[in-house]
Amino acid sequence: MQKAFDILDNNGAQYAFHDYKKQGITEEILREWFKKEPWIKFVNKQGLTWKKMDPEKQATLKDEDSAVSLMLENTSMIRRPIIDTGKMLIFGIDENSILESI
Repeated sequence: MQKAFDILDNNGAQYAFHDYKKQGITEEILREWFKKEPWIKFVNKQGLTWKKMDPEKQATLKDEDSAVSLMLENTSMIRRPIIDTGKMLIFGIDENSILESI
């Protein structure tokens, strides 16, 4: 996250940070994101939240509705950072995409 902040700050970008791990996320935001990108791109299967999740619970992740349900319940399983430019979503630290969007 800090690297994304640094890129934005060092290039004078105006942005609002939403910490969905602490502040939560709404179904509406998730559904809007899923209109822009497939739901599977949002799932962080490399993180501890996913790895510690019961395999039976992991198996319930099958479609957009199940992704919404799991992500609302476990916001830590959502990839970070996600930069929503309004027109597109940028996942992770892709400096060129970030710079092109500001």
